[in-house]
Amino acid sequence: MSLYTGRFAPSPTGPLHAGSLVAALASWLDARAHGGRWLLRIEDVDHSRCLPGLGEFILQQLGQCGLVPDQRPQYQSQRSGLYQQALQTLVERGLAYRCSCTRKQIEAVLAQHGAGKPRHGELVYPGTCRSGPHSATTGAWRLRTDIYIKNMPLALIQKGDVATDSIVFPHQPALCTQALVEPTKWLDRRLGSQQQDVATVVGDFVLKRADGCFAYQLAVVVDDAAQGITDVVRGADLADNTARQILLQRALGLPTPRYLHTPLVLGANGEKLSKQNGAAALDLQRPLDALNQAAQTLGLLSQTGTLAEALAAWVALWPSAPPR
Repeated sequence: MSLYTGRFAPSPTGPLHAGSLVAALASWLDARAHGGRWLLRIEDVDHSRCLPGLGEFILQQLGQCGLVPDQRPQYQSQRSGLYQQALQTLVERGLAYRCSCTRKQIEAVLAQHGAGKPRHGELVYPGTCRSGPHSATTGAWRLRTDIYIKNMPLALIQKGDVATDSIVFPHQPALCTQALVEPTKWLDRRLGSQQQDVATVVGDFVLKRADGCFAYQLAVVVDDAAQGITDVVRGADLADNTARQILLQRALGLPTPRYLHTPLVLGANGEKLSKQNGAAALDLQRPLDALNQAAQTLGLLSQTGTLAEALAAWVALWPSAPPR
């Protein structure tokens, strides 16, 4: 059986807050309850949003809570070569293409078809540049979502450590030429059976932006495979990304981890607590208080005593008290 390897992957756009601590605690508990490893990845691939020194500050915050990774943290900003290698593989397989469309052009095409409504502020790409001509030398790179790619078995990670400085892409997966007629399906450990038709709900999504920045979807898939991640435990707000990431895993011949999406902490306005809506940085003068609040969100009883005693108690409780 593969060694359980989990991870926490914050973006250094601000300090950890109550919501991000829930995801950190859940991923740490799941790894410890399975006798596995817990890794930390700083997702700073988007230089325009990330703040210098925040990655190290987040590591300090986690340490104050007793959540210490089993290896040195990885920084996405240092891994662009791997992302470019993955993109080139997709291009060579005919699964990625250059797109020169502007947002206004996409909006105009959608409006012509009466489908201009944004999806959470994101326009569903209509595939304008999919069939070429592919002579453009500038623009974003997109993944084709109209080709069915046979799924890889879940969590097929080899035993032992997995190299983090290289990825070997196996032979090209079997492809079918017909349009994807079935949605991407997966089983979430908390949410149950899930599915999404990426081609119609999202469209061909961006892998590398026109400004040269690699997109989150590509970076996270490449890094999860390179780090040997078998289980992804993260907030429910990221569940919507899962189908896109599974499509990329299939396209690159990479294994699909198991997924567990945890409950969200809501702000006063009823929306997800986040840095964008003014979430306050964690007050860690009393770390156990912050952890107890996170544990309650996960359906765990509050603990007293030392930090180590509380964490040990939650590890013991975790298998019988999964997140609600």
